[in-house]
Amino acid sequence: MAEEKVTIIDAQADIEGKVKGKDVVVHGRVRGEIALSGRLVLGEGARVEAAVSADAVEVQGEVKGDVRARSVTLAEKARVQGTVDARVLVVKEGAWLSGSVAAGEGASKGAPAPTPPPPPPPADKAGA
Repeated sequence: MAEEKVTIIDAQADIEGKVKGKDVVVHGRVRGEIALSGRLVLGEGARVEAAVSADAVEVQGEVKGDVRARSVTLAEKARVQGTVDARVLVVKEGAWLSGSVAAGEGASKGAPAPTPPPPPPPADKAGA
């Protein structure tokens, strides 16, 4: 069986543009767009200013931009500023997230999550 390949962007790398592929680990800086069919891991030193889409995303560093994935995990030192859209979202204690979140069954499928109906108005008890 062929060995699975992972692209590694090291801590000294500074990339501007579009990163495409399957599995990527980022320790450096990326600006632009990251579009993967597999897993994205952002190490503690990673600084990403990009629209991110992947099957699974694990953030240990910093992200400024929208993150869209089937599952997103924000580690203890993660810092995310932007929209997170994921079917499964795990936020560890210490992680920082600023932005809107869409998580659950309806998320990350292109359809908004269903909104619950409004609560019924309180019953009028004037005659009681």
